[in-house]
Amino acid sequence: MTTAAAQTPVQLDTLAEATTRLLDTIRSLDEDAVSEPSALPGWTRGHVLAHLARNADSLVNLLLWAHTGVEIQQYASPFLRDHDIEAGAPRPFPEHLADNEAATTRFLALARSLTDDAWRAQVRTRQGRPIPATEVLWMRLQEVEIHHVDLNAGYHPSDWPTPFVARILPQATADLTRLTADSPVEPFTLRATDSDFTATIGTAPTHTVSGPASSLAAWLLGRSTGADLTGDLPPLPAWK
Repeated sequence: MTTAAAQTPVQLDTLAEATTRLLDTIRSLDEDAVSEPSALPGWTRGHVLAHLARNADSLVNLLLWAHTGVEIQQYASPFLRDHDIEAGAPRPFPEHLADNEAATTRFLALARSLTDDAWRAQVRTRQGRPIPATEVLWMRLQEVEIHHVDLNAGYHPSDWPTPFVARILPQATADLTRLTADSPVEPFTLRATDSDFTATIGTAPTHTVSGPASSLAAWLLGRSTGADLTGDLPPLPAWK
């Protein structure tokens, strides 16, 4: 049986490739671009860049926890997390680039040094959810791929690699199912037109929302209006 720890070299290579694509996009920006709007309401590209760097460092904390056995919280506090993003957002472009290059190097270097035992260690996310350290790689990959789109700099959900879409779409669907327990929506079926993915939200659905798997994932994640999907799109509950 293949263990999750045994799969970490492949996952690390996948993350390294995604990180390279992200850094290439960042390097294509200029000073003026940093202060322009991102795809996230209320955030400039500088906010996204600051968040990406600090997220990498926060996940270094979890890897250090797994490595040493000494608990290190992902973020010291929600206040400091938000403060670091706001304080870092208006920095000059060269500082953003250097920060992200250094933060990603720290994360990947530490990740490549961990033993199988460390990867099997249990840590906790900032929400308090216990996870094996191997899941930290997936957490970072989501940040890299999704916020790469959020930079609003030419990288789109259609650019997401197929394996990433194949994992994020079921996860986003499961998260929506969880959210609809408190904020019900009209039942509907999701159907990908370029894969065999299909899922039902609620019971006795009356209509189907269909489109490419990456477009479905982007809509569920709040990264698309769903204009490229077909069917009656219900309003989705806010993410918590």
